[in-house]
Amino acid sequence: MDHYKTLGLGRDATKEEIKESFRRSALNFHPDRHVQSSEVVRQRSVLRFKQASEAYEVLIDDRKRADYDFSLRRGGGFGGWSGGVSPAASAGYAGRGYGGGGGSGGGGYPRRSPGGGGSGLDVEFLFKLMTTRGFLFSLAFASLLLGGAVVAERSVDTLWKLNNTGKSFEDAMESIEKVRTKEESN
Repeated sequence: MDHYKTLGLGRDATKEEIKESFRRSALNFHPDRHVQSSEVVRQRSVLRFKQASEAYEVLIDDRKRADYDFSLRRGGGFGGWSGGVSPAASAGYAGRGYGGGGGSGGGGYPRRSPGGGGSGLDVEFLFKLMTTRGFLFSLAFASLLLGGAVVAERSVDTLWKLNNTGKSFEDAMESIEKVRTKEESN
């Protein structure tokens, strides 16, 4: 499903054009306008309303639109939805009596694997995960801890060498043991 076609827009549409096109679609296909219609007409209007809502949700948000445009250039689908209505879009209206299936409704991007199977590495998902602010903060903190450990170890070695010239740690421990055994034997 092409979100631009759903709203009757070109790929260079402005936010104002997106809003206006969604308003027109919402007025035409809103389920409340088709309460007295046949079941077939009502189901089609619900589907078209959900598709228009999903298209608006993606195209009005700069980041989601950039991801969507990128996926179109790549020739793939967006977020793992192959022509249907996203779980977030259907859940958004399911509680209002407009039909539709479950889904989290929490937005974001569903995780998908290549080929639709349950296994494999989803590089796109990993890239998005690794570029989140929380992940980057955690990575920076782990780097600081590791760097601190390295500095502390080198500092201890340097201090040991300053205070015990010519002796290794093992030599020092050996001489301490010799002194102890002499004291015990006396």
